Amino acid sequence: MSDFVLFVAVGFAAQLIDGAIGMAYGLASTSVLLGLGYPPVTASASVHAAEVFTTGASAFSHWRFGNVRWRMVARLAIPGALGGLVGALLLSSVDGSTIRPFVAAYLAAMGIWIVWKAASRKPREPAEPKMLPALGLVGGFLDSIGGGGWGPIVTSSIIGQGAVARTAIGSANASEFLVTVAISGTFLLTVGLELWPIILGLIVGGIIAAPLAALVVKHMPDRPMMLMVGVLITVLAAREIIGTLGN
Repeated sequence: MSDFVLFVAVGFAAQLIDGAIGMAYGLASTSVLLGLGYPPVTASASVHAAEVFTTGASAFSHWRFGNVRWRMVARLAIPGALGGLVGALLLSSVDGSTIRPFVAAYLAAMGIWIVWKAASRKPREPAEPKMLPALGLVGGFLDSIGGGGWGPIVTSSIIGQGAVARTAIGSANASEFLVTVAISGTFLLTVGLELWPIILGLIVGGIIAAPLAALVVKHMPDRPMMLMVGVLITVLAAREIIGTLGN
């Protein structure tokens, strides 16, 4: 019961951030599980099992508040599910830490770029994001390998290309549902699921937070959202780079 209550709080906080700026649910939840001593494959499997429900609630909430572009979702979700399936199959035999420094460097550059664009005084017309299938494929793969990463890779890249932050966040969250189903199903068939009190806690907390986060996205101006995304991405990337250099 203590684990359940703790992870209701973890799931609520993680989903509130994830739904509002398009990232951090998997990273935050997985970091807590790893900090408690669970192996990476168990942590990733548990978090993705919970995300089947929380991303579903988030997708529905963003759709209800008008934050979703379904054309964008279609181009992201199917390649993302394929990448997630491949990553989940390889997680037991591939050391994900070998690619983490390169991902961190990419995220640092993207975070700084987003902050610069948000802080620029020149108004810019929204741009149509490019290479969404490739972006979804890479995002899904890295998400399953690291227990989180869809938002930092996909949402930040779409916003970095000049898309409207509100629809970028809503569409990335909606796409993540299919990606998470593919990853979680693969984990269920290969390694199984054990930590049900933790999984249920993450589900309950995330479902409660999902509509609140979607409401925030609907009403928050574009520039503050871009600044929040850029700063968070830069901080996460810097933390990863420092950790890599320390090892």
